[in-house]
Order: sequence, then structure tokens, then C-alpha cells
Amino acid sequence: MPEPAVVNPAALTIARPEPGEYAPYYDRYISLITGSDILGTLDAQRRQMMMLLSGRDENDGDFRYAPDKWNAKEVLGHVCDTERIFAYRALRIARGDQTPMEGFEQDDYVKNGPFAHAPLAEIIEDYIAVRRATITLLRNLDEAAWARRGVANKNEVSVRALAYLIAGHELHHRRILEQKYFSASRG
Repeated sequence: MPEPAVVNPAALTIARPEPGEYAPYYDRYISLITGSDILGTLDAQRRQMMMLLSGRDENDGDFRYAPDKWNAKEVLGHVCDTERIFAYRALRIARGDQTPMEGFEQDDYVKNGPFAHAPLAEIIEDYIAVRRATITLLRNLDEAAWARRGVANKNEVSVRALAYLIAGHELHHRRILEQKYFSASRG
């Protein structure tokens, strides 16, 4: 039997997901991502988030811009949890698992997570680990895997849509962190 062809992930062009590859609700995140180099975008985002978080202290992490809002550590923890879930969905779909996956309640995940009381440095380390794992997973997918579709939260979704969704969700929350939590005017 011949050996399977080894695909150079850098040589793959991952087309942007089209409407119909994800629930319309998620366009609010996917539309934030420009271009079609999703792997490069995910790596650049890791560096951008590290720049934003560099030099932050526990007071920054504990800050809430309104009493009923998550603190900055909880926002970052939410980004990590959501990325883990979306990457898990991408893994299962990429491997051909057609078992429908349930949704998740983000507020319960934050409420039951350790984020509010964990040191900011630990949550930052978690973000780095999660993003590296996501990039490693996606870099090792072949062309067929990127196009596969499955069902998550009662909606059809493709692996490539999940990759763009991960990036768009992170960008959405990074902008909130920049504007409402870490703005220069907050003093």
C-alpha cells in the first residue's frame, strides 16, 4: 500500500467559510477576521494578546467596568474555555465524528471556573497554552479535514468556520479588554 502524501500545512490555502457553514449568529465574530490566512491570524493574535496583557497586575485583572460584568480575568478565562470547546469541536469534526455536540452556557462556565480568584499570570499562561494547542491542531489538518462539517449546538458547522470563529471570538473580547478594561483613560 502506498504511503499517504504528506501535506505541507503552509502550502494549504484555507478558504474563508461561507454563510451556511455556521449559524448566522456567529457572523458577528467571523466577519471581524480579514484575509484568508487563518493560521497566521491565530498566531498574530497570540502575540497581540500578550502585548495587551504585558505588565498587567492583579488590580487590572480584578477590574470590572460595571458591577454586573465579568472582571478582566473572567473575560480571559472565558476566551480560553470557549477556544477549548471550539477546538474540541473542530477536532471531532475533522476526524469525521458525526455525533452531534451540545452547546454550553458561558455564564455557568465562568461562574464555576477558577478565574475570579486565580492569579492573572496563571490565566495568561493558560491562554498561551490553549492558543498553542489550537494552532498545533489546525496546522496538522489536511485539506479534506478543513472542509468537513458536523453539528454543534444544533447547527451545522465546518472546521474552517470553527477556526475563524475562534479567531473572531478572541478579537471581539480583546477589543472589549482594550476599550473597557485597559483603556488609558481608566485611571
